[in-house]
Amino acid sequence: MHRVEEIPNRVEIEPYDASRLDAVVRLSLRAWEPVFESIEKAMGSDIFREQHPDWRVTQQSAVESVCSDEGFHVRVASEGSQTVGFVALKLHPEEHMGEIHMIAVDPDFQRRGIATALTNYSLAWLKKAGMTTVVVDTGGDPGHAPARRTYESAGFRLFPIARYFKRL
Repeated sequence: MHRVEEIPNRVEIEPYDASRLDAVVRLSLRAWEPVFESIEKAMGSDIFREQHPDWRVTQQSAVESVCSDEGFHVRVASEGSQTVGFVALKLHPEEHMGEIHMIAVDPDFQRRGIATALTNYSLAWLKKAGMTTVVVDTGGDPGHAPARRTYESAGFRLFPIARYFKRL
């Protein structure tokens, strides 16, 4: 197995392969559950249910799509044989820009530096790929606060965007 980066507690960042898909989907849904709860509170339940009738189905499909798309560079964080996190990166060479498209850490393994290690891996890989700028999108709601802290700690600068919803 090719080891890319080792982080504390025997967690390693490794190349993704299809045998990890179920584990990546499961950890992602668990990681994003509090995020979607926060989004529902911010949007209001009526709009949230209309926009996300079953967020788990949509997110599972999105993760499966990213993991099978050769246009993404996907890595997993693992501890022994257990998959505990993942990141999906995308290159936008015409803009010299890399994108952290998805990142998630299993809730049982959060607050151990895994998201930071995945972010640092991403920045190094994107720089090596010739990108001069990196973008990552996240929410401004309380559920996304840990993600914002990770990105800000890595030196990302916030570009505020206002998005409003109104029920008709």
